[in-house]
Amino acid sequence: MSIWSENRQFLVEHGALLLRTYRQRTGRYLIEPSDDLELDAQRLFEAPFVVVSGGAEAEQILNYGNMTALGLWEMDWDTLTQTPSRETAEPVHQAQRAEFLRQVKATGFIDDYTGIRISRTGRRFQIKQATVWNVTDARDLYLGQAATFSDWEFESS
Repeated sequence: MSIWSENRQFLVEHGALLLRTYRQRTGRYLIEPSDDLELDAQRLFEAPFVVVSGGAEAEQILNYGNMTALGLWEMDWDTLTQTPSRETAEPVHQAQRAEFLRQVKATGFIDDYTGIRISRTGRRFQIKQATVWNVTDARDLYLGQAATFSDWEFESS
């Protein structure tokens, strides 16, 4: 079974949430919307750019990564959705990352984040011009944060 078929309901609901909150925060569309929420969620999941999100826990756990994110971080769905988001950054960069996420929580979104991340197998890569935004429910209750970017570069060994 595919990730999509095993997690279809969650992916449709969470995809709609990510699309709605990105639009609310930035005034832009993450993908061109259609009248079909399931189609939009599937297009987001299969997009050629990264979309990843984490929950509102004190120790934020990743709860979504599209196919591009799964490939970049070299993880399957089950591994990604059990990973503390801080583990996507090397220990030396974790304090910097935590401060950045506090800034996003206070301002709603940031449009120009650049930073070093690390895949499950230890490959380091720089993400460039990422947008990070707060994810909220319909009553504006904070549910976590999400990020998207299409520009990254692996560091040479």
